[in-house]
Amino acid sequence: MPRHKIKRNKWKRLFIFLLGMNVLTVVCILALIFWPVSETETPAPTEENTQRSSEFTVRTTKQNVNELVNAYIDKFAAGSDHQYSVSLDEDVKLIGELPVFSSTVPVSVHLEPLVQENGDVVLKQESISIGQLALPNKKIMEYLKQYLPMPEWVTVDPANEEIYVAVTDMNIRSNFHVSVKSFDLEANNLSFNIEVPYETLGIELRD
Repeated sequence: MPRHKIKRNKWKRLFIFLLGMNVLTVVCILALIFWPVSETETPAPTEENTQRSSEFTVRTTKQNVNELVNAYIDKFAAGSDHQYSVSLDEDVKLIGELPVFSSTVPVSVHLEPLVQENGDVVLKQESISIGQLALPNKKIMEYLKQYLPMPEWVTVDPANEEIYVAVTDMNIRSNFHVSVKSFDLEANNLSFNIEVPYETLGIELRD
């Protein structure tokens, strides 16, 4: 076959390959945008504790809570492929990386903490970004739910664009029961109610 025909066929195959890759990329991006968001069932309020106990209120700062939360995340996510951290400032900021195609892109989520009547916290999404990709907020929240390791008492709800933190469902070795009383980041005033069952301390009370 003449050399000029071989060269022409080579460029033709290269053009078809590049065209196919561009079409595939567009299809993938459209799938990410329009793929339906899964429904998430948030936990029901914890039933009232009937054990005899005493309750204490502990006040702290966002710096102390920030250190405690990230220490817990580091231990919980150890060995995971996807790491993240939380920063408490004027709001709650979640920072991490998510896999997109064959690489990872940075994700940043600003969340407003809302204390619930039962002592849990709802983190309502205020703003969100994932690298340079223009994806809907709900789709990015879906990515968070899928790839970032979360404890059982933390539920990512893409449909409502929020994260439900069931503090009252935390399993603590001492059998203490923890709930959030206030979470005012602007005033740097965070307080928690800690319920200590007498049975845990080996105290028997008679009626």
